[in-house]
Amino acid sequence: MSILKGIMQGFSKGGSAAPAAPQKSEPTVLSFSDNAPSWQQLEEMVKAQHAELGVDFWRNPNEGDLHPMATRRTFGSSAPVRVKLYRDHASWCPYCHKVWMQLEEKRIPYEIEKINMRCYGDKPASFMAKVPNGLLPVIELDGRVVTESAVIMNLLEQAFPDNKPLMPPQGTPERARADQLMRLERRFFSDWLGWLTSDWNHARGKAQFEATVDAVAAELERAGGPYFLGSDISLVDITFAPMLERAAASLTYYKGFHLRGQGRWPAVDRWFAAMESRPTYLGTRSDYYTHAHDLPPQLGGCAMHEEGEPLAAALDGTDGVHWRLPLPPLSASSLPEPYCPGDNPPVDRLEAAAKLVRNHDAVVRFALRGPGQPGPRPVTAPLADPTAIPNTNYTAEADAALRHVAHALLAGVEAKQLSQHALQTSASGGLSGAAVVLAADYLRDRVGVPRDMRYPAARQLRAHLNWLIDSLTAAAPTSA
Repeated sequence: MSILKGIMQGFSKGGSAAPAAPQKSEPTVLSFSDNAPSWQQLEEMVKAQHAELGVDFWRNPNEGDLHPMATRRTFGSSAPVRVKLYRDHASWCPYCHKVWMQLEEKRIPYEIEKINMRCYGDKPASFMAKVPNGLLPVIELDGRVVTESAVIMNLLEQAFPDNKPLMPPQGTPERARADQLMRLERRFFSDWLGWLTSDWNHARGKAQFEATVDAVAAELERAGGPYFLGSDISLVDITFAPMLERAAASLTYYKGFHLRGQGRWPAVDRWFAAMESRPTYLGTRSDYYTHAHDLPPQLGGCAMHEEGEPLAAALDGTDGVHWRLPLPPLSASSLPEPYCPGDNPPVDRLEAAAKLVRNHDAVVRFALRGPGQPGPRPVTAPLADPTAIPNTNYTAEADAALRHVAHALLAGVEAKQLSQHALQTSASGGLSGAAVVLAADYLRDRVGVPRDMRYPAARQLRAHLNWLIDSLTAAAPTSA
């Protein structure tokens, strides 16, 4: 956005200079009032809404349905935990995704240690001593280190036969078909990446991928669905899931192609609907925006086609329509991203607010990287900068602004703006909005799914951060 470029010119390399006067062609960045509820008051509002709506986003993440923040999952068992899973911090890795889902579906007690992927950070020496190549996922089973997702998944099936078998018995026709479907998954993977990463012969890549999706849909129909082997999930579905999910996201963004939600492959649509009804999948599911930006550093780049550009703008929220309030409802056919469970705005806003309120000190500091300095050790993932230096000179401004965002999430923007805690802006006086716009922009673009929250909550937080940015860059001041 040009307004952000103009604001950035007002910050020195150290991020401590006062904002420069904006160019006449750009909106004025306004000052704003520090009259939002305190974090303690906001915490009480979260607790009250938890009780009112019958949810608890501050529950113990190790208990209940799958939660990305879990570190130890026992499923009620008191037996010694035999498995330790090493997976990536940001939940980007598709191979970690498979093993994570398998452990959850089989309800095998396990511990988790999160490790950086190389594209966004360093790996600890203790992990590298165990796994010299540093690749994820890794498990320890009874102290034995095992690498490579396919090997891990086969081992888990063998070592825990009493925990919901996910593959038919060896030597049966059903097992032969499952093995054949695993080979089809590799064909799907190859044709997806072949098209996604190439800017040569778009029509040919598209046709080849469509033919493979035809084959996938036919196999889903063959067993009656909604899953590959019939009425219940199997290791085949768990193996396909990360790739189908990432293909749907990336091809929409880069090629303007809809794999799901538009009725071309009803069996594929039913498969996504079935998967998105399972807490084991929904708790690990990412969103299109996150995948569109996490895949290029993992793959070495993705090739944009002109048909993808308008959908990329929509998914990035840069088209002036998406990531803006009021948000349209989510459904199995919503565009640009289908989401079968739909949305529940009061609950989704509460989830976003609960995460912000509970972690407000860390979130404020993280957001202040926006008006701060880039890190001295850059990484290849464009939305990651683990060594970035936050500009703490603007802590008071960012803190006040994010309290306004949290209050808007909890009360609703309209009700907030009719209350004594309304966000009031002015051309002068109050807190400067210049650094806040940069901080909110930085934070908005780095809300990750599922790492930070579910997709419906993430889009609420992104849209409410845009409400803040738009309010501070409006043509005229506002008052209560």
